[in-house]
Amino acid sequence: MQRRTLLTTSLGATLALILGTQAGAREMDEKTQASFDTVMTYVGAMGSGDMETMDRLMADDMVWHNEGDTSLPWVGKTVGKEAILEFLGVFSSNFQTTKWENTDAFASDDTVAVFGRMNGITTHSGKEIGEFTFALRAKVRDGQIVL
Repeated sequence: MQRRTLLTTSLGATLALILGTQAGAREMDEKTQASFDTVMTYVGAMGSGDMETMDRLMADDMVWHNEGDTSLPWVGKTVGKEAILEFLGVFSSNFQTTKWENTDAFASDDTVAVFGRMNGITTHSGKEIGEFTFALRAKVRDGQIVL
């Protein structure tokens, strides 16, 4: 009986080790790491208002898409780096970011997802809008963000 218990326990422990190893974090391949680094640099620049770094990391044909109520001026699709920079200029003149915190980020090949929290003040009213969460999905091509 003890052999059977020992064998069952050993098999269970082995299975747990195998599954735990497979479910654990994996090292990123070179392309995934490069995509991750590009997007995290971009997101950091976005949070701090570093338009020069953002400009450098944006592809000319980048697409910016915000989901939500399209009656709001910042919701919808903007195509092309110049149009996106113009949009961000208008947005930043009306909104001052007071908090930008990345809480999670995942990458696979050329795709990166970043999740976090932010808060800010509308410049016209001077009122804080309240903390909210964000999710960003980005695609990287040739070291620049395209989506």
